[in-house]
Amino acid sequence: MHGYSRLGTARVNGSPPSSPRFRHGRNKNTGGGRGSKQSILEKLVFVLISAVFRRRGVLLFAPLLYISGMLLYMGTVNFDVSFKNAVVVVHKRPPPGSVYRSPQVFQKLWSLMEAESNGTNNGLMSIWNFKLRQGWKPCVKKDISKAELPNSNGFFIIEANGGLNQQRISICDAVAVAGLLNATLVIPIFHLNSVWRDSSHFGEIYDEDFFIHALRHHVNVVRELPEDILQRFDNNISNIVNLRLKAWSSPTYYLQKVLPKLMELKAVRVAPFSNRLAHAVPSNVQGLRCLANFEALRFSQPIKTLAEKMVDRMVKNSSHSGGKYVSVHLRFEEDMVAFSCCEYGGGDEEKHEMDVARERSWRGKFRRRGRVIRPGANRMDGKCPLTPLEVGMMLRGMGFDNTTSVYVAAGKIYKAEKYMAPLKQMFPRLETKDTLATQEELAPFKGHSSRLAALDYTVCLHSEVFVTTQGGNFPHFLMGHRRYLYGGHAKTIKPDKRRLALLFDNPNIKWDAFKRQMRDMLRRSDQKGIEMRKASGSLYTFPMPDCMCKQAEASIESSNTTDT
Repeated sequence: MHGYSRLGTARVNGSPPSSPRFRHGRNKNTGGGRGSKQSILEKLVFVLISAVFRRRGVLLFAPLLYISGMLLYMGTVNFDVSFKNAVVVVHKRPPPGSVYRSPQVFQKLWSLMEAESNGTNNGLMSIWNFKLRQGWKPCVKKDISKAELPNSNGFFIIEANGGLNQQRISICDAVAVAGLLNATLVIPIFHLNSVWRDSSHFGEIYDEDFFIHALRHHVNVVRELPEDILQRFDNNISNIVNLRLKAWSSPTYYLQKVLPKLMELKAVRVAPFSNRLAHAVPSNVQGLRCLANFEALRFSQPIKTLAEKMVDRMVKNSSHSGGKYVSVHLRFEEDMVAFSCCEYGGGDEEKHEMDVARERSWRGKFRRRGRVIRPGANRMDGKCPLTPLEVGMMLRGMGFDNTTSVYVAAGKIYKAEKYMAPLKQMFPRLETKDTLATQEELAPFKGHSSRLAALDYTVCLHSEVFVTTQGGNFPHFLMGHRRYLYGGHAKTIKPDKRRLALLFDNPNIKWDAFKRQMRDMLRRSDQKGIEMRKASGSLYTFPMPDCMCKQAEASIESSNTTDT
């Protein structure tokens, strides 16, 4: 027997970047190959140079020295030669990116940055090229049909795990699945995550009444299971069968495997329910995702009230720039730094702290046999979290001067006093939730990381410019939400971290050259602000064309439909 389905017949990764592994054939010298020959040559040159200068037979070995010097110049031999107290010092040059040189670059460029800090050419006033705008408009149909929904096939229960936005994925996917199966969705249960440690319930983060009301013509939503259903399972929700679903399951899989169980048992649950629905699904299923994410999910009144106050304060603080401000999602917490296996010039103390943090959170993961930590390779591959200093230099190079108001959305910054100082030096009008809101206002949110993240999310959502530095669900959702609000354009700066690594590794770089690179990076971010969703992409990041239409199309559609 087949159940009734009204709808008929891409991965968002919330995890930190994957840990570095020993990669064969990449950044590795293999015996008998070019790397082996280069190593022998380096040793030979090192011995000869040392011997020559000990015996001071410079003229005798002049031809050899000339050849060696050329090899050094061309980069074939990784040695640096310097003079100290009339003594020649030869030492091996560290691999690119293995030394955190950004502070040296900053010290060299700071006086030039400061000279341009006059507020006459703030990038906020001319950042976007409006010729690129294509006039997209939200076209989620809120009320497709006024008819009553058919009788439900059963109750669909899910447990949303992870942080704020990973839970949001689960909620929206659950709405889509409930519509597909003609099931009644029970308000999602939030799993107490060992990392986020937030015990908040759905109604403490989202407006539960509005969520139910907004979906009423599409999916039945109830706060809890009816008493008669609970009694069938001895009043214990854990007794309801927990289905183990494949990741990225297709609608066909749900109709063939889940719907029969739902009709038989009248209640099924999926715990955890994370990334269990494919990105590429029929448009009617995508429509429910759009409706849930962009229209039905609103933050609870306490979050909304304080967040709006914070946005108003940022706008007021930015009156000199027309109320426009920059928001930055800064991922420089201790756990993120530890997971990246990057080094930031802190020496043995930093190494010890990172080893402790890695062992505390990942217990032996980084000590497995065959795993090699290569901080320099990670940095050059763009896998190191940008420091506050690097974010500041990037923004100053892009044309944002010291009159720019900046909001930093972040958790607890690693050694904040040390690492935040240069960012505050470059941007004196810098705010965080701890400076923008009073301690009394924040008190109800303390200890609830998802609620605090919701405050950050709202302030970032309404900024003129959003800067993402490390990836994750938070910036991916914001980019999509900002596309939805701002005519299809994300208004987001997404740095090229590989290019930045090369620039920050060069203490001799000129300020004009640095600015040219930053302006080019800004231009590329602007061009990529409007992107269509590809088959493997998520509509939470790319809402076009599933949730948005071109202006002309939207106006034609709206003229053919009326809301009552």
